[in-house]
Amino acid sequence: QVQLVESGGGLVQAGGSLRLSCAASGRTFSSSFMGWFRQAPGKEREFVAGISWSAGSTYYGDSVKGRFTISRDGAKRTVYLQMNSLKPEDTAVYYCAVTRVIGTRNRYEYDYWGQGTQVTVSS
Repeated sequence: QVQLVESGGGLVQAGGSLRLSCAASGRTFSSSFMGWFRQAPGKEREFVAGISWSAGSTYYGDSVKGRFTISRDGAKRTVYLQMNSLKPEDTAVYYCAVTRVIGTRNRYEYDYWGQGTQVTVSS
């Protein structure tokens, strides 16, 4: 099994920045793909960004492209999501997740999930 712990959420004003972290432990492997999802009240869980653990190839949802950047640190077994130019529409609980299917945006193909961290953007 894999354990994922998100951190770095909080309350920021529109136009501000936050950096989220996802620390992995347990049964991790180099062929995995790490994704960030978010879910706002009354909305479906939405793919935000993803990165392959071995090659570092990145993928982004259309709503965050150009504003958010995903990266990973293999030595620390940690994935980051740098969020800039935040908008009130970015307000959601953000989740880190792991899948063996490289590049997938489909939440149903992810096998392990963190507990989530709240991001609130005020206007």
